[in-house]
Amino acid sequence: MATKQKKAAGRKWSAEVTEKSDALDLEPHVFESKDPQKIAKSLKRSAEESNRKKSSPYRSAMSMLTFYIKRAGKNLDAKQREVLERAKDELRKVFGRNPKDSK
Repeated sequence: MATKQKKAAGRKWSAEVTEKSDALDLEPHVFESKDPQKIAKSLKRSAEESNRKKSSPYRSAMSMLTFYIKRAGKNLDAKQREVLERAKDELRKVFGRNPKDSK
């Protein structure tokens, strides 16, 4: 019984992070978009406008995207996972980073 409560609380916690991040004010449903470039631009805008982030805008945006992909796990369908993975490359582009350079 305690395991079920812990799992439910864990899901709620991760969902709350993507909805109410302490570092970024995300556009509603940004991760549901089918356009990787739109996702990247939205994350960039959120990261650059935030005064609460603890690292660079690029790192904050990439961290939020990676966090969402990992936490969505098996609940994320293959098509949307691919869109989000392509959004990583788009995010690197909009920040002027080499698409193969993840630093």
